[in-house]
Amino acid sequence: MTDSATVLFDTHRPDLLRVAYRMLGSMSDAEDVMQDAFIRWAQADRGAVRVPAAFLRRIVTRLCLDHLKSARVRREAYGGPWLPEPVVEEHPVEDVTLPLMLALERLSPLERAAFLLHDVFGESFEDIAAAIGRDPAACRQLASRARTNVRKERTRYSVGREQGMEIAEAFFQASRGEGIAHLGKLLADDVRFHADGGGKRPAVARILEGAREVTRALAAILRLSHGPPELIRYSFVNGLPGFVTREPDGMLQTTALLIEDGLIRAIYVMRNPDKLRHLEGSVH
Repeated sequence: MTDSATVLFDTHRPDLLRVAYRMLGSMSDAEDVMQDAFIRWAQADRGAVRVPAAFLRRIVTRLCLDHLKSARVRREAYGGPWLPEPVVEEHPVEDVTLPLMLALERLSPLERAAFLLHDVFGESFEDIAAAIGRDPAACRQLASRARTNVRKERTRYSVGREQGMEIAEAFFQASRGEGIAHLGKLLADDVRFHADGGGKRPAVARILEGAREVTRALAAILRLSHGPPELIRYSFVNGLPGFVTREPDGMLQTTALLIEDGLIRAIYVMRNPDKLRHLEGSVH
């Protein structure tokens, strides 16, 4: 493996990691795919590769498809609501937000690959066909079916950064202490509350629906907590306004808010320590 080949792989690595993460919904699994892709790249006849970026994306896509077959079985036995591993950023990245990632979970692995590669990353159907082992016409149909299934989540209203951070701050303050009585003013009537504890930490066992039920649940969580959480920072979590906290048990937690027309339509809380490990040392 020459130094130039390693440098070339590292140059494309950020884009490849974005593909793998959006395919798998897991940063740790995406990192594993990167390691496998590097090995495949090292073993390849690189002199015959005309377009390294396309070649590497093809490798990553195939590795992700193989991984999704086993991941689907594991998620069917998952303890409670499942959420993708959180990616925390200073500015929103809106190509694949958290609600869209959840919608992608309903697709078959091939539909997911065709949709992401074409609609998100701009790949031609000819290149997608080479990556997933189907002809271009079949890839076009896969992407079309996927587009129909995720259209609602793809067209969500995008809140501005400043307004999003203001609502995230208001929610954090209202959901702690005496302000919880005013929480209902921030919530849409049909708000949904998702919490992923993965069976490793306490979390609601189902998705809660409705402002009254969500407010009662947040009040109960506050009563049962052993002290206030430490706010690490406000940020965007998988493209949505939110924040990162250090909870009384010493573990990190992320909260993401889907905001439409100035109200919170969905709350996504990540408590599973396995999915938060990659954030340790990177949030401050």
